[in-house]
Amino acid sequence: MENKRHNQGDVRIPRGARIGIGIFMVIIYLAVGLLFILNVFDIWNRPVSCTVGGLLILYGIWRGYRLYKGINY
Repeated sequence: MENKRHNQGDVRIPRGARIGIGIFMVIIYLAVGLLFILNVFDIWNRPVSCTVGGLLILYGIWRGYRLYKGINY
């Protein structure tokens, strides 16, 4: 019963807002990945920092590709 009521009041985020948030998140992932590669945070040793940064950049590229292709919508 609770689930049925939730579906009736479901509010969708407009497509433009979802695209805007998606672009913002791609930029964040790429920027934070670059900051890890440049070792700005100085949290771990250099190889771990570069690995985390590389993974964040790859994920940012993947999110950008999915956003471009419209897979999320």
